[in-house]
Amino acid sequence: MLKMSKLRFALLDRLRDWRDQKLADPRFRAKLLANPLTRFYARRRAKAMLDLCAGFAYSQTLLACVELKLFQHLRGGPQSVETLAPKLGLEPKAARRLLEAAASLNLAARRCDGRYGLGDLGAALIGTPEALALIEHQPIFYADLADPVALLKGEKKTQLSRYWPYSAAQTPQELNAEAVAPYSALMAASNGLWSETALAAYDIGQHRRLLDVGGGEGVFLTAAAARAPALELMLFDLPAVAERARTRLAAAGLAGRTQIFSGDFLKDPLPTGADAISLVRIVHDQDDASASELLRNVRRALPENGTLLIVEAISDAKGAEALCAYYTFYTLAMGRGEPRRLKEIAALLDKAGFASVRLVETPLPTATSLIVARAG
Repeated sequence: MLKMSKLRFALLDRLRDWRDQKLADPRFRAKLLANPLTRFYARRRAKAMLDLCAGFAYSQTLLACVELKLFQHLRGGPQSVETLAPKLGLEPKAARRLLEAAASLNLAARRCDGRYGLGDLGAALIGTPEALALIEHQPIFYADLADPVALLKGEKKTQLSRYWPYSAAQTPQELNAEAVAPYSALMAASNGLWSETALAAYDIGQHRRLLDVGGGEGVFLTAAAARAPALELMLFDLPAVAERARTRLAAAGLAGRTQIFSGDFLKDPLPTGADAISLVRIVHDQDDASASELLRNVRRALPENGTLLIVEAISDAKGAEALCAYYTFYTLAMGRGEPRRLKEIAALLDKAGFASVRLVETPLPTATSLIVARAG
């Protein structure tokens, strides 16, 4: 069986090599375009290449729309360039340029009377504040990507490593309130979508007590509490972050249901007593050694048959494969972590003492995936 499998993969590799040679040949590509049976495939590939070449301009168009609050201005209905220009703080000619660029990306839409309204993507963004918060954060990342080769060679100090101070701190638990405020606020603003997507695919009410490790300001716990009124809550994070969580959870009326603990989840013992522990956008922020230590620490805190929930993007999740490029460079600029495939996470879990690892399909895999593991 193993020999047949190797033979099959070898054959597939030879076919791919043949394909690569053909696609690199301009004459072959011209034949694809000329043939009605293959023209659609050739045009789709050409469009994908165009998107790769122009992708940065696409993202900058989106950023300009968000920073100028174009979508909010259009939310009430279509408007003319002359009406929109002063609201955007632009001259009419510049406003029209932005609107045309936005319309080409389906962020805005041209209307028959010369006005502009929301496009499908622009309308969706209005209802997704988490995405808007992340888009407003992107200029820091873009600055680090200005020279990707220097970034790969480790020749530049990145802005993202300063934005996420715990990634470079020798003793992250000593970070003060001022240092954690920017990234904590971003995580709180953006975690809602991830939390609701994961919880829509999993019955959190089957558990008695949930501990969210690296829980930030308590967004995931707040969403879990709304779905499971009897669920007891626990949160563990750095001291300065834990204080922010205490304030937010109290404002949400959850102070009486929540125990808050602080420390370094790589070095300090985690509190026990929970039958489920969640790691939301945490594992991919760690290198393999740190991720392994974290998972072992989580395993020690769980009872036999306790449940671990890992909520984060997986680089081989169906429909979200291209996000691997984003997270590869983002974690590199951040200074720690890496995107992983499901089998790579499963291997780390197995070494840490977990069993029965399974991927739960979420409604929106492009946002996040959910891995459920049992303490063996």
